[in-house]
Amino acid sequence: MPENVAPRSGATAGAAGGRGKGAYQDRDKPAQIRFSNISAAKAVADAIRTSLGPKGMDKMIQDGKGDVTITNDGATILKQMQVLHPAARMLVELSKAQDIEAGDGTTSVVIIAGSLLDSCTKLLQKGIHPTIISESFQKALEKGIEILTDMSRPVELSDRETLLNSATTSLNSKVVSQYSSLLSPMSVNAVMKVIDPATATSVDLRDIKIVKKLGGTIDDCELVEGLVLTQKVSNSGITRVEKAKIGLIQFCLSAPKTDGGISNILEELVVQPLLVSVSALTLATETVRSILKIDDVVNTR
Repeated sequence: MPENVAPRSGATAGAAGGRGKGAYQDRDKPAQIRFSNISAAKAVADAIRTSLGPKGMDKMIQDGKGDVTITNDGATILKQMQVLHPAARMLVELSKAQDIEAGDGTTSVVIIAGSLLDSCTKLLQKGIHPTIISESFQKALEKGIEILTDMSRPVELSDRETLLNSATTSLNSKVVSQYSSLLSPMSVNAVMKVIDPATATSVDLRDIKIVKKLGGTIDDCELVEGLVLTQKVSNSGITRVEKAKIGLIQFCLSAPKTDGGISNILEELVVQPLLVSVSALTLATETVRSILKIDDVVNTR
C-alpha cells in the first residue's frame, strides 16, 4: 500500500508544479503584450514629435500614387502613414478625433499620449497594477482640466485684437506661418460676417467655405462677401447682362471628376485655445487608459 501511495503523491506534486509554471506564463504574457502595445504607440508619437511647435520640422510624404505632400500637421502625417499595429492605430484615430473636436492640436495630443505611455512603462516596471495607474490618470485628468479652466480667460467676440492674436497663434506652427498677417484678419473677418457678435456664442463652420485654385500665390487670397461660382460660363460670348435672373441649383451640372484631383472646397476651423487644450488632454488620457488595460490581442483574420 505505501508503494502505491508514493507515486500518486509524486504525480500530484508534478501537477502542482505544472500549474505553477502555467500560472507564471499567464502572468507574463499580458505584461509582454502591454509593453508591446506601449512601444508601438510610442513609436508613432516619436515619429511626429519633431513636427511640434513653431520650430517644428516638416515631413515629406509620398503616397502610393506618387503624389508628394510636405506638411507638419499631425493629422495629415498620421493619415498618410501605413500603421498596422492595433495600438498604434489608436493614436491615429486619436489624432482624427482631436481634429474633429477642436480643429487644432493634432500633433500635441499624440505627443501627450506618448509621454503618458512612457510614464506608464516606468510605473509598470515598479510593480504598480495597471488598473491603479488608469484610475490615477483619471484623477490627474480632472485636476488638469480644473487648472486649465482657471488659467483660461474668456474672449469677447467684440475684442478684435484678441481674436487676431488667437488666429495668428494657430498659424505659427503651420507652413503658411509667414502669411499669418494676411490670413489671420481674413479668418476673423470671415467669422464675423456670418454671425451676430452681440448674441452669437458659436459659429456654424458650414457657412464659411474656402475655394482652392491652382496657380498664383497666397498673396492672391481674398475674402469674398457672397458666393463664388466655380462653374465656367457656357457661352463665352456673353460678357455683361443687366437685370439677369440667376438660378441656384443644388447639384452639379458638370461631368463628375475622377479621384486624385485637388478638392475644391475645404472647411476651415476657427478654434479656442482652451478647447484645444482640454480636448487634447482628455482624449490623450482616455486613449492611454484604453491601451493600458489591454492584456491580450486576438487576430480574427
